[in-house]
Amino acid sequence: MRSNPPRVAAGLALLLALLAPARVVAQDEGIAVGAAAPGFTLPELDGTPVRLDSILGRRPVLIEFWATWCGSCKAMLPRLREAHARWGKDVEFIGVNVTISETRDSVAAWVAREAPPFRTLWDADGDAARAFDAQATSFIVIIDRRGRVAYTGSGGTQNLEPALRRVAEP
Repeated sequence: MRSNPPRVAAGLALLLALLAPARVVAQDEGIAVGAAAPGFTLPELDGTPVRLDSILGRRPVLIEFWATWCGSCKAMLPRLREAHARWGKDVEFIGVNVTISETRDSVAAWVAREAPPFRTLWDADGDAARAFDAQATSFIVIIDRRGRVAYTGSGGTQNLEPALRRVAEP
């Protein structure tokens, strides 16, 4: 039996592609991976302003754009809790509530009941969502220590571990 060099090469290329480490980027929506993270100032639920610029450069940041009614956000909550348990001392976790069909009181009640593993910010005018081009709720952005976007993804089954490992380790 003769070997077919083009077919062998194609098979080898496919095998190498399958064995190669997966890219950390989950999806091609939202702000571009590698872009500088835009700054924003948003209030926590109690009104205390939080400047993203004051965090960037000190430590990596995970931001989830979420809502209490979002099914994907509910599905991601256990994964976020696990990620926070592992990476919370090295990575700042922030939840930006998109405020669509939400009130501060209803969000505060949800936060008190569910105890999400992030600081909750209130994006009343959609400034942060626009800055990060968040196309949907449960849109997650991970920013490295240099203030560059290292990961974007959406949905309830995101694997955040590779990106968090990459940005959290020195």
